[in-house]
Amino acid sequence: MTPPSLSTLTTLRVGGAPERYFEPATATELVSVLQELWADDEPWLLLGGGSNLLIGDDGVEGAVVRVRTTGVERLDSDRPGSVHLRVQAGESWDGLVATTVRNGWTGLEALSGIPGTVGASPVQNIGAYGQELSDTLVAVDFLDEGAREPVRLTGAELELGYRTSVLKQGRRGAVLAVEFALEETEGVGAPIAYAQLASALGVELGDRVPVDRVRETVLRLRASKGMVLDADDPDTASAGSFFTNPIVTSAAAAGLPPTAPRWPVEPAAEADVVTPLDSVAAGAPIGLPAPSAPDALVKLSAAWLIEHSGVSRGFALPGSRAAVSSKHTLALTNRGGARAEEVAELARYVQGRVLSEFGVLLHPEPVVVGTAV
Repeated sequence: MTPPSLSTLTTLRVGGAPERYFEPATATELVSVLQELWADDEPWLLLGGGSNLLIGDDGVEGAVVRVRTTGVERLDSDRPGSVHLRVQAGESWDGLVATTVRNGWTGLEALSGIPGTVGASPVQNIGAYGQELSDTLVAVDFLDEGAREPVRLTGAELELGYRTSVLKQGRRGAVLAVEFALEETEGVGAPIAYAQLASALGVELGDRVPVDRVRETVLRLRASKGMVLDADDPDTASAGSFFTNPIVTSAAAAGLPPTAPRWPVEPAAEADVVTPLDSVAAGAPIGLPAPSAPDALVKLSAAWLIEHSGVSRGFALPGSRAAVSSKHTLALTNRGGARAEEVAELARYVQGRVLSEFGVLLHPEPVVVGTAV
């Protein structure tokens, strides 16, 4: 198969061609392709929906393996009211959510509209509007590069955290399938846990509303931010939120303006702390976790930090075809014909502005290959 330009397979619409390209349609084919590549010690990159990737203009050294496996299987469950599913990695994530909502199953409805595939979802523990994958994930079937054989990894073994997991932090291999435990609630959704969603629904936090109503509202909210793919809307030619909300010590947050939004986080998120400038001055490497008390962490709003560093919606560097979304400050977009380096340059500029203004380093959420952010 002639390797295509990855700009045609990623939502940012940037990226050159790989040296080799495969599209396995079954789990058996996927295992075979990867085992062959590993035996030959050939560089490889796994591709799902292409929604969380920034690929460099020179493409990818070695092979790209685009996962095209499909299938949703309902498994037996020992617990009444529980819906246990095994979903193949190549299934559309939003297609899965639509299926669960259509059947009146609860647990994924607030994750509507997220682009990409099921296999990519555990890598960064996707989350939105008060739900996270870790709420319902049971385990993954994982082809481990080290063992060269499939293994089963539980949610605990994946070490799912805020937009991270062991799969994002260096464990190499491929997700073959994901198992979920949902609830059969006759279409009544999980308690609403996100203030913006509660407001849009006209309910209080903790209230429960039908899953189809939650999905409809989430899709509307995401569309208003350019976060639902639309070929005619350049604001959706993005990788979604380009930066994660930084987690810092409460002491570091105290140096920010009082109007800067902040939320307490669980101790398990400690590994995602970013280094404020006061730690850098003391000799800590920038971008690495800062020493902190586990009970003194807060999450900041990356969007607020960007906007208040002087980077507005629609901002673009002179002559660049990459721009901040006109709808949502967290998204960096391809306005038409942008190169990957233009997107990366914009990302570095935004990071620099926030670091200079507030002493906080923003970390990219997408996987970055062949360029630097």
